[in-house]
Amino acid sequence: MTPTLMKLETVAVAEVHTQGRLRPVSAAAVASLVASITELGVMKDAIHVRKKHSGELHLIAGAHRLQAAVEMGWAEIPAKVWTNVTDDWARLMEVDDNIAGAELTALDTAVFLAERKRLYEKLHPEARATIGSELVAKRWNTADMMSVVSFAAATAEKFGLTDRHVRRMVAAGAALSPQEAQQLREAQKPVTLKDLQVIAKVKPAERREIVAQLVVGEAKSAADALKRHLQTTGQAPVKRDLDPVEAAFKALREAWSRAPKAAKRRFVGEHFPEMEQLAHELVSEGWEAEAPADAAGIAAQ
Repeated sequence: MTPTLMKLETVAVAEVHTQGRLRPVSAAAVASLVASITELGVMKDAIHVRKKHSGELHLIAGAHRLQAAVEMGWAEIPAKVWTNVTDDWARLMEVDDNIAGAELTALDTAVFLAERKRLYEKLHPEARATIGSELVAKRWNTADMMSVVSFAAATAEKFGLTDRHVRRMVAAGAALSPQEAQQLREAQKPVTLKDLQVIAKVKPAERREIVAQLVVGEAKSAADALKRHLQTTGQAPVKRDLDPVEAAFKALREAWSRAPKAAKRRFVGEHFPEMEQLAHELVSEGWEAEAPADAAGIAAQ
């Protein structure tokens, strides 16, 4: 089935269905579009819609443009109407329209790239990473290896990103459920790529706890949220600030235990007057050196 572009130029705003979008519209982005359309007197780009066999029109790309038309009270909107469209083709156009043209957050970029990878590998199964016996077979098929372009490389080239950047974003987006992604959109602080990388590596229960903490602002980052969770559940030691004297004593003791005898002799020689004075102070305060465990036995001999 080959997608076909119809010759219609406008569609009724009220007749376009918008269910199942990958991200909600941004009120700020819509307000900016309304201001631009009001100033220029025209909508720069048409929306893309899919006409199903039932005759219903479903939005493919242009959710912000459509919402701007709604808020401006338009009855009709410029549109490109497609027929003979599959669900995957429509979703891929939505993804590419957002990645290429929208001001996406790190979170939404990750979500869209993860979805693009899923669709890409569905349309091009030969591009999936191969393992085991499949990998052994592929090693001998040079023509096949040369003809297959990986998703990360293709997407990196298409959108001007590095291959490594794409892989990190994909891993993060794939780890999140739609519900978790929506929760993070409502977080008090914007979610960063570093936050997403932490989220991508943890277990589902830990991920849910991280998301919950970020949403209400209990943690400043995903790494901080994970540390709090591990400490609370007893999976990581709670770091406590050492007393300055205790910390200095431990540092001195460790340094002394590691030093060779020659270094110890030199240290004592340079600091002997001070050490002698400290020893006198300890004795006057009633301090007694601890005797070796076998001292009594040695004295009896």
